[in-house]
Amino acid sequence: MEDVLEVYTRPYDPRHPQVCLDETSKQLVVETREPIPATLGQPVRFDYEYERQGTANLFMVFEPLAGQRRVKVTERRTAIDFAHVIRELVDAQYPHAEKIVLVMDNLNTHKPASLYEAFAPTEARRLLERLEIHYTPKHGSWLDMAETELSVLATQCLDRRIPDRLTLTQEVATWERQRNAAQCRVDWRFTTHDARIKLKRLYPSIQLG
Repeated sequence: MEDVLEVYTRPYDPRHPQVCLDETSKQLVVETREPIPATLGQPVRFDYEYERQGTANLFMVFEPLAGQRRVKVTERRTAIDFAHVIRELVDAQYPHAEKIVLVMDNLNTHKPASLYEAFAPTEARRLLERLEIHYTPKHGSWLDMAETELSVLATQCLDRRIPDRLTLTQEVATWERQRNAAQCRVDWRFTTHDARIKLKRLYPSIQLG
C-alpha cells in the first residue's frame, strides 16, 4: 500500500508519466418495447423487460496528474487483450516517455506473463522495460485511481441501457473527449501518514522488550 501511496506523491514528470489502469464490464441490452417519450412533467419511460446482448469490457488508462484518460472497449477481458492495451500505452500513448509508472491491481491477467503470451519474447521484454509497475495490495484496489475514474464513467455515461459494442464505443469516446478537454483530475489526499493511523489494524504488531 505504501508503495502506491509513495508513487502518488511524485510530481508531474512527462518523462515518467504516472498511469493507473483498471477495467470493468458493461452488460449490453436492447429494448423489447418502444420507450414512452418524455412529456411535460414526465420523463421518458422504459419497460422493465429487456433482451440481453452479452457484455463488453472497458479498459481504463488514466493519467491523474495530467487529467487525461483513454478508454478501450474490447469484447473480452483476457491476457491477450491486456497485453495489447499495454502495447498501445507504450507505443501510441507515451512513445517518448523514458519510463511509464504503472499502477494497477493484482488481477490474474495484469502480469508480465500476459505480454509473453501475446507477443514474441523480444517484443514482450521491450514493452516491459518501458514500465515501472506498482501493484495495489490484495483487497486494496480502491488505491488505483483508475477505479475512481471508472466510477465516474459508470455514473456519467454507462448508467443506461446500451444495445451493442459499437454504440458503447461511441458513447465512451464522447465522454472521454469531454473529460480530457476539461483535464479532469482526481484530488488524491490519502497519504502514508493517514494509512498508518486509519489503517493501523493492517500493520503487523511488533512487541518490544
